[in-house]
Parts: sequence; C-alpha cells; structure tokens
Amino acid sequence: MNGIDILFVHNNFPAQFRNLAQKFASHPNIRVKAIGMASAPGMARIELQKYNFSGRELSSVHAFARRFEMEARRSEQIIYAANALKLSGFYPKLIYVHPGWGEALPLRSLFPAATICSYSEFYYWPFGADVGFDKEFPSFGVDGEVRISLRNAATLLALVDADLSIAPTHWQRTVFPEEFHRKIHVVHDGLDIARLTALGGPGISQINGEAVRPGDEIVTFVARNLEPYRGFHIFMRALPAILRARPNARIYIVGQDNVSYGTRPEAHANWRQAMMAEVGGEIDQRRVHFLGQLPYEKYLRLLKVSSAHVYLTYPFVLSWSMLEAMALGCLIVGSDTPPVTEIIQDGVNGLLVPFFGVEEIAATVVEALSDPARHAPLRAAAAETVLRHYDFESVIWPAHVRLLQDYVLSNAVLDTIGLLPQVDARRAGRGG
Repeated sequence: MNGIDILFVHNNFPAQFRNLAQKFASHPNIRVKAIGMASAPGMARIELQKYNFSGRELSSVHAFARRFEMEARRSEQIIYAANALKLSGFYPKLIYVHPGWGEALPLRSLFPAATICSYSEFYYWPFGADVGFDKEFPSFGVDGEVRISLRNAATLLALVDADLSIAPTHWQRTVFPEEFHRKIHVVHDGLDIARLTALGGPGISQINGEAVRPGDEIVTFVARNLEPYRGFHIFMRALPAILRARPNARIYIVGQDNVSYGTRPEAHANWRQAMMAEVGGEIDQRRVHFLGQLPYEKYLRLLKVSSAHVYLTYPFVLSWSMLEAMALGCLIVGSDTPPVTEIIQDGVNGLLVPFFGVEEIAATVVEALSDPARHAPLRAAAAETVLRHYDFESVIWPAHVRLLQDYVLSNAVLDTIGLLPQVDARRAGRGG
C-alpha cells in the first residue's frame, strides 16, 4: 500500500477541519479531497467536490419534520457528489464529517469500508443548556421543545453510523447522551499558534482612523454575529458604567448584524440597533466603535492592543475567538458558564464574571483598566494555557494520529505514510 485517501465533508469546508485537512494534505502519501457547497471557501491543494443546494417550499411539511426534510434533501446532493468522486477512483479509508446539516446520512451506504469520524459539536436539549438559560426571552412551549429535540435527528443517526467521534471540549461532549460518550473523544480543532505569534509588533496603530498608543484603554468584544447567545445585550448594558468610570476608555466591537443562534429582536432589524435604542442615550457613542467583520489579520492585530477582552456565552459551543484572544495574551473577562470555565480559572489565567451580572462585568473591566500591571501574569498564563493544550502542531495533531492508530490504521500503514514516528515520539514524551 502506497498511501491512503481521506475525505472531509462539510457544507462550508474547511470550517472546523482547516488545520487537520491541511496537515493531512501536506503528507505526500495521503490524498485528501472534500465535499462542500459551491459557496464553501475551500482550501489550496485540496480538491473540493462541490454541490448546489437551495431550500424549497416546506409549508406542506409538518413543522416538526421541516429541518429533517432539508437535511434529507441535502444528503441527496451528497450522494451525487460522492459518486462523482468514486467514478474518479477515490475511495476514502477515513472520512471526517460534520453531521449538523444531514451530510453524514448517506456516507455509510456510500463507503461501507471506510472509518467514519463524526464531529460532535453540540446536542440540543429543550432545557438545561442554552435553551431557557436566558429568562429574558420566552420559552418555546411544548411544540418548540419537540422541534428542538428533533434537531438532533441527523446528528444521532451519524453517531450510530460513525466508528468514532470527536468533540472540541469536554463540556460539549457531556451534553451528548451518555450512551454515546464511549465513541466521543475530546480533541479540539486546534490553533496555529505559530501563525498567531508570528504577527510580532504591538498590534495596529489606528482603529477607525483613531490613533492607538501603548497604554491606551481598549476594551474589545468579538462575536461572529452580535446577539444574545454571545452576551451582546449584557455587554452593552455594562458599557454606561465602564465609560463613566474610565473616561479615556474606548470600546471596539467586532461582529455582524445577522443571527447565528436564537432569534431576531421583535422591534428592530438587528440586535445592535435594539441595544443602541436601549442604552445609546447613556453612553458616549464617539467612544463605542462597531467594526463589523474584520479581515483575519486585522482582527488579530486588534486583539493585540486589547486591554480587556470580554467574552460572554450561553452554555453553548465555545468560540474560537476566546482561545485566539488568550493566545495573543489578552486579559479575558469571561462568563462563568461551562464552555468558559473549562478553560478559564478565575484569577489564574483570566477573570470570571456572572453572565447576567451587568454591574460585576462593568466593575471587573474597570478594575482591569485601572491596574494593568497587576493583571499581566493572567495574560501570560492565558497564552501558556492555549500553547499547552490547544496548539495544533504540538498537541492536537498528535492526538489525531493516536486516534488513527487506535481506530483506523496499523502501525505498518502509519509507518508507510510517514506518521508512525510522530505518534511514537508523542507517546514516549508522556511516559508510554
């Protein structure tokens, strides 16, 4: 055997698989291909078999079944895309798939001999996690609870078909039904720490046309979209007290006005407008800057000048942005919710605040701005935490290779494709 074929399936490929797919593709004896939507970003050196998919009118489908109907239609497109790969002679030995959109449904039938690794990002419960956490928003009632539970259908079917699964954090693993825990291994997506630290320098010198100097009081908040799931409404309510107490502080908010999770506000086009209508009259709007979505390098340089980085989240999926901020030595003011407390120890590598504690959040940010030297050890500890536990090259990649050894490939095959020395070296480093 001269090599192996590996397939990634994700509608927005590469998404969570970026580092892993890139690493596999760097090995000359591994052929990597992917399936994703025509709009997916894709990656250099990895052939992306694209499919088109658009939603159809579902008014005739029962409300409980509409999500699964869409997932089933999408899975049909996966069949066409996978068959195109098979016709080209591509038969993967290993498949990584995110099951959240139904793309895993036909894979076992398409590739019965493959080892399938499903990505266990989140399991939806109608209570006890994200849903019902924020009492400000009404419950969904019985009908809503049933719809929430049914969101798991494709994920559960994928777990049944999968030989193994990976979850990015321990807490995300715990939200899955206990009977599946034996299949789910905790392996984070990993960060390219070398790329992050290669930026060098003090960060950016201007933000929105304003000069940024060493020692400036810069408060940052980042989310893909500005919405309650990521505590945007709570953060905005803390701003009046922060700005009053620190007259030189400036607030920089990164995120778009769409909704990734939850619902839109009833009386406004987006949550930014809703919260500005609520607190805009209490803040100096000249010091609050909404930056929208930033190019990645500019976003990282913004984090480098942050004096305090506020990260709030419901009990839900942990954002990459918190770990990226930690890797760059930001002082994290984070919510005391399970995704955050798995990583942040209060007073050790960051500061924890109650998610709904508007006054506590404001006071903690004010304290951080007033005495940056006292919090410098927390910044250093944050960067060390990410390096020790979430660096892709030194931690995450060896974990994946160990899974290959345990589930997929013999030592002879690992040796042939050039991976055995890495797993052996890693195991020697941890005492066998």
